[in-house]
Amino acid sequence: MAEESSSSKYYVGVRFLGSEKAYYFSTEFSDLKLGDLVVVDTINGYEMGTVTTSLMSMASYKGSLALKPVLRKPTKSDLIDYNFNLKEAKRALAVTAEQIKALNLPMDLLDAFYTLDGTKITITYTSPEKRVDFRELLRKIAPLLSCRVELRQIASRDKAKMVGGIGTCGLPLCCSTFLTQFEGISIARAKNQMLTLNIPKLSGPCGKLICCLAYEDDTYTIEKKDFPQIGTVIHTPDGDYTVDSMNIISRTVRIVNGERSDYQTYPLEDIKAMMAGTYKKKETQKTVEEFVLPDFHIQATGVRENSYGGNSGGVPAANQPQQQQGQGGGRNRHRNRHHGNRQGQQQGQQQGQQPRPQNKPNNQPQQPRQNGRPGEGGGNHNRHRHHHRGGGNRGNGQGQQG
Repeated sequence: MAEESSSSKYYVGVRFLGSEKAYYFSTEFSDLKLGDLVVVDTINGYEMGTVTTSLMSMASYKGSLALKPVLRKPTKSDLIDYNFNLKEAKRALAVTAEQIKALNLPMDLLDAFYTLDGTKITITYTSPEKRVDFRELLRKIAPLLSCRVELRQIASRDKAKMVGGIGTCGLPLCCSTFLTQFEGISIARAKNQMLTLNIPKLSGPCGKLICCLAYEDDTYTIEKKDFPQIGTVIHTPDGDYTVDSMNIISRTVRIVNGERSDYQTYPLEDIKAMMAGTYKKKETQKTVEEFVLPDFHIQATGVRENSYGGNSGGVPAANQPQQQQGQGGGRNRHRNRHHGNRQGQQQGQQQGQQPRPQNKPNNQPQQPRQNGRPGEGGGNHNRHRHHHRGGGNRGNGQGQQG
């Protein structure tokens, strides 16, 4: 195999089909860019890969291994062989799956990849068992595929990386987008972040704990140093309480009094003041500010200043004594406006030609209209100002006594 050329000026990262890991190769091509296809010599033979990094100077390479060179950019013949191998890989999967079913092996096939020269095929699979005895399987499929066969078992996380999917956050899986290496995720990280230990909810599509538990774990470790430990006794003005839980994001602490089952939440600064003995209880000041709504002139006291010059919540001041005497006054004005009072209607017929006083600030009487309808206050009914009721609609104390 070719070794690194002493005259190489650059190196790039190359990723192969079926693998998310990038491998470095030296190159003399100064025009390589992201996404270009190149042919390289690997331990498995000639393979075609995709450039995943920009050109980097060999002077910045700090690795101890010698880099193999990029052989060439793919020719037309290379592209034909590459596409042919993709079709042959699907046929190889079908043949292998048939033999696995015949041998009743606990294997779940994922994908197959040929080298560019077609001398070797790598078949990946998953299995619930740590090790699978597939020697008999190799003896049966090797003659059918006419090349070297490598069966590679991968973990469930690697399967999720290859297959892809949507996480509980609604975004594509981190392992299939940007993660190149997997960290060891343990339940201790969930405890450190004070999450509910519900394993199904904390697991990803791969069945393992979600990788994002590692993203904020260091932050929680640092921020929790500023909080009191769970179980710390806090002396408050209301008695002794015990720290029950805390919220790192909102920086609040919940304390509990076990004897009274009393829970209280305080900011972290107040808890620190209680522990230092410098806390002063904040008195709640209740103040009522007077406000006025310009449309209805409603004040904070709830009294409305009406157009009659009074302040009785919309009822004329001159009619207040009558409302106290009868039941058909301001409380029942909506009902009496439509139904009226039979005795009040009779009185309205008798007083239909009498003028009705107009309750205005000047208290000037209004002249009666001609051709008034009987029973509605002698024709003084005003459709647009229907709250100025006549004797029949008002149903006041006089109508009750009639």
